[in-house]
Amino acid sequence: MLPNLTPDTDLAERLFASLREATHDGIGITRESYGVGERKAHAILREAGEALGLDCAADPVGNLLLTLPGANRAAKRVVLGSHLDSVAQGGNYDGAAGVLAGLAAVAGMKRAGFVPGRDVTVVALRAEEAGSWFPVSYPGSRAALGLLKPEELQVKRQDTGRTLADHMHEEGFDPGFVAAGGRTFSADDTAAFLELHIEQGPVLDAEGIAIGIVTGIPGSRRLRGARVLGEFNHSGATPRKYRRDAAIALAELAHRVDERWAALDAQGHALVCTFCVLATTPEAGFTKIAGEARFQLDVRSVNQHSVDAVMETVYDLVPEIEARRGVRFELGPETGSRAAPMDGAVQAGLARAATRLGVSHRAMASGGGHDAAAFVMAGIPAGMVFVRNQNGSHNPKEDMRMEDFRAACAVVQAWAAEAAQ
Repeated sequence: MLPNLTPDTDLAERLFASLREATHDGIGITRESYGVGERKAHAILREAGEALGLDCAADPVGNLLLTLPGANRAAKRVVLGSHLDSVAQGGNYDGAAGVLAGLAAVAGMKRAGFVPGRDVTVVALRAEEAGSWFPVSYPGSRAALGLLKPEELQVKRQDTGRTLADHMHEEGFDPGFVAAGGRTFSADDTAAFLELHIEQGPVLDAEGIAIGIVTGIPGSRRLRGARVLGEFNHSGATPRKYRRDAAIALAELAHRVDERWAALDAQGHALVCTFCVLATTPEAGFTKIAGEARFQLDVRSVNQHSVDAVMETVYDLVPEIEARRGVRFELGPETGSRAAPMDGAVQAGLARAATRLGVSHRAMASGGGHDAAAFVMAGIPAGMVFVRNQNGSHNPKEDMRMEDFRAACAVVQAWAAEAAQ
C-alpha cells in the first residue's frame, strides 16, 4: 500500500523564480544549449538536489542526474525529467516544468520518508532545444542513450560558428563519450522514462482540461535549405510569357501543398504542414522579378503515412511547376525523424493516477518533438504528461497556471511511486 504522498510544489515554484531571475534576457528567457544560460540552470538544479540529499552527478555529456535511492539499487530505475535549455527569448516553463515536476515528486517522497523499491532519478537533459542553436535533434538525450553519431558532434552552433564538440568541451564535458559508444541510460538499466511538459498548443486550455496523456510524438520530414531558381529581370519591361519568376513558382507550390493538407485533413489525417520560411533573397528589389526564392518545409504527424502523402505531393508538383514556369527547384537534403509511440502501460498508469486523484485529463498526440522520443528509439518504455498552458510556447508570454502544474505533479508522483515498487 502506497503512503499518501504529496509533491513539494512549493520547492518547484521557488526554483521557477530562481531560473527566471538567472536567465531572463530583458525580454524573455534565454538558456542556450551548451552555453551560459543552460549552465546557470543546471547549477541551480544541482544545488537544489544536493540540499535535498539526493545522489547528484553529471554524465560525461552534461546531463544532470538527481537520484533518490531505492531499496534495491540493482533494479532498473525509473527516470523523470526533461530539459533546461530554451530557445532565444523563450518562456520559463518549456522543459524546465518537467525537471521541476520530477524534483517536486522525489522531494515529496523524501519528505514523507518513502523509500521506493528501485531508484527514482530526476534527469535534466542537455540541449533539447538544440534545433534552435545547432542543426541536430536531441543531442543531450541521444548522447546519453548511445544514439548520437560522432559526426554530429561537428555541427556548428548558429550564433557562434563553433562545433557542438567545442561547446561540450567548453562546458567541461567529454564528447569522446559519444565516439566511444558510451551510454548513461539503456533498456538494461532503465524501467521507464516519464516527461512532463507544457502543452505547446491551445487544445487543453480551450477544452478546460488540466492535463493530457500523450499517445505519441510525431515523426517528420523536413526541407531545411530548399530554393527556387528563376531569372532576375525588370518588373516593368518583362511580359508574363518571358518571366521565370521564382517567387510566384514558390507561392504556387505552397498554395497547392496547403490544398493537399486540407484534403488530407478532411479525410481524418492528423498532421501539420508548415512553410517555416517562404521568402525572396536580398537581391530582390522593388523593380525586380525575383530570380531566387528560398523556403523551409516541416511536415509532422504521428502517422508516417500522412507525412509521406504530403511529401509525395511536393515531389510530384516540383517538375510540373518547373516545366510551366521555367524555373528550377533545388530541394537540398531532406531530414526527419520517425514517430515515437508512447508506451501503453505507462499511458494506462498515468490515466489510473489522474482518475484516482480527480485530475481532468484526455489522451492526445504531441505536436512537437521531445526527448521522450529518443528514449523510445533506445527501446525504453516512455510516457509524457502535458500540462494546460496559456499563450503557446517558445515565446516570452508562455504561461502555466500553478494549480494545473500542482495537479500534474501529483499525477507524476503517483505514477512514479507505483512504477518504482
